[in-house]
Amino acid sequence: MSVVSRNRQVSTWMFIACGVWLVGLGLYFVVLRPPLLPEDERFLGATLAQIRAVVPGLEDWLEKVFTVMGGFIAGAGVLTVFVATKAMPLRLNGAPWALAFSGALTVALMSATNFALDSDFKWSLLVPALVWLAGLVLYVAGR
Repeated sequence: MSVVSRNRQVSTWMFIACGVWLVGLGLYFVVLRPPLLPEDERFLGATLAQIRAVVPGLEDWLEKVFTVMGGFIAGAGVLTVFVATKAMPLRLNGAPWALAFSGALTVALMSATNFALDSDFKWSLLVPALVWLAGLVLYVAGR
């Protein structure tokens, strides 16, 4: 197997992994994520009791927001898996741009925002962004 062929194969699997991760993350937001995490209280500088007193409907509203957001995250994951399994092997024109922009708008933006918030999850959320970037580099190198 040539280096180019191996790069293509590794790149495809990196994007499939990122897509599956996005689906899982989306499902977490829809099903499991509480409306406010301890880091949210820390960022806001208020306790959960204080937040509830000032904005009584916030948790119900955030539950709906996270359900919608989780659906979009999972949908992006489904499309990423599709691109990795169908468009990447065909080396379609525009695929690198689509992969670059979708990665910047999903995993990279999420990672950067979590660093800005000093999230407890910032380092673990950097991993998918780096995998996405590495997959993109390998994909472009294979062209």
